[in-house]
Amino acid sequence: MNFTTEKAIYLQIADRLCDEILTGKFADDERIPSVREYAVLLQVNANTAVKSYDQLASAGIIYNRRGLGYFVTPGARQRILDGRRREFMESQLPAMFRRMRMLGISIDEVVKAYDDHPEPPETKERHASENK
Repeated sequence: MNFTTEKAIYLQIADRLCDEILTGKFADDERIPSVREYAVLLQVNANTAVKSYDQLASAGIIYNRRGLGYFVTPGARQRILDGRRREFMESQLPAMFRRMRMLGISIDEVVKAYDDHPEPPETKERHASENK
């Protein structure tokens, strides 16, 4: 994983785990990699991974079963989606609108670009499984 300097590493790790939950890599009540496994995978200090897991546990995204490890909290995917949508609508979208106005980009141009943009494979797969 390539880390950026714009955000603390433990938060980037938490975001990655949330991304994995969103894409269906980990389902409700499914065990996620141990703190040590994830730290080794991402080549970070175990204490950094611990901080990420603590953050996610306090947000109700994962929970710990003593002696068994961490698991995805039922409803975590929806909780992540709700939080990310809220953050997008309240923070990123207004900034994008300001930039669009500054650059003279119409909403119709954005809609066309959105419609022309291919859907990522993992999103197509998730939508197909949700519509079964």
